[in-house]
Amino acid sequence: METTDAFVGLECVDCGAEFDAAAETHRCPDCGGILDPSYDYDAIDLDRGMLESRPFDSMWRYEELLPFARESAVTMAEGATPLVDCPNLADELGVERVLIKDEGRNPTGTFKDRGQAVAVTAATQHGADDIALASAGNAGQAAAAYAGRAGLDSHVYLPSRSGFTNKAMVNVHGGDMNVVGGRIDDAGAAYEEGIEEHDDWYPVQTFVTPYRHEGKKTMFYEIVEQLDWEVPDAICYPTGGGVGLVGLYKAATEFRDLGLTDELPGLYAAQASGCAPIVEAYEEGRDEHEPVEHPDTICGGLEIPDPGASPWILDAIRETDGGAVATDDPDILDAAVQVAQHEGLEMVPSAAAAASGAWALAERGEFDGDETIVVLNTGSGNKEADVVRSHLMGQGI
Repeated sequence: METTDAFVGLECVDCGAEFDAAAETHRCPDCGGILDPSYDYDAIDLDRGMLESRPFDSMWRYEELLPFARESAVTMAEGATPLVDCPNLADELGVERVLIKDEGRNPTGTFKDRGQAVAVTAATQHGADDIALASAGNAGQAAAAYAGRAGLDSHVYLPSRSGFTNKAMVNVHGGDMNVVGGRIDDAGAAYEEGIEEHDDWYPVQTFVTPYRHEGKKTMFYEIVEQLDWEVPDAICYPTGGGVGLVGLYKAATEFRDLGLTDELPGLYAAQASGCAPIVEAYEEGRDEHEPVEHPDTICGGLEIPDPGASPWILDAIRETDGGAVATDDPDILDAAVQVAQHEGLEMVPSAAAAASGAWALAERGEFDGDETIVVLNTGSGNKEADVVRSHLMGQGI
């Protein structure tokens, strides 16, 4: 494998075992736990001046903290998305600043591109010809796009309720699209059957591949640089599987340990009340979630009833003095409308849960008034404009 100098391998977050990344590709062979890329941080020579001297052109400007170098990456210049100041929202929340990290500007319109860029790069490094995953929609579209760029075949399992844009673009990118009746769990079951029948398929599934959260962690690096090296007081993140939240936490600890920053942001998991296993576990003081038996939310990206990395997610929000918040679908869609009408930014409904969650946190007195709050918009509103428009029509607008 062609890896960066400081990348030393994979470590199981459950049992702590360490593995050669060339030999192990997915879950821990000892306990089945999640594998996490690890680095020799003492070998990383990186300071603020070095980063500031580089073009702000893609997430690969942080290659020292990634497993693979830019020259070997499957990339479409993902990352380097804007952090947009939203003074009207700050006034409404009663805080000093609100900024939206607009991940809708990525190549396929969502932050999934960051994770799939690294995961598909790993697939090419391991000699794969086919990749496969189940997805609520956006990750499947991104996987098909990056597979096409790498010359790989992709096999994507989507629930029937996945949005039209995702389904269409999987086909446009040349992917083998499998639409499964039901919800994400049903798509996941069909994907598992496909994997069992094709042992040469390389999974790029959430937390099955070690590399998707590794790509998403670059969002935090960018946020801090865009804030002139100030760590925000809080980051509100729309949480389904929690890949990005885990990535943000890892990146924050890396920057702190490397001396690039002094502190960690409060990480807040925002969910829809119709499917809020992380919020329920957090509020009940548990270390792991209980699966939601009957998930029900219009926010398909958040309808993950059984997130496999919940202990890691809960650790992240507790260790950063963050929290968890759930809001109802109408409030989430209202938040998407308010952001569009007051700030001009178009939020995908699932991401609007982070804006709605920030409002709810402010209303319950979580903030003192002098905070800087970052809200993650994980995808372009054009992906599901019909959902927000239908919400307005239901109000007679």
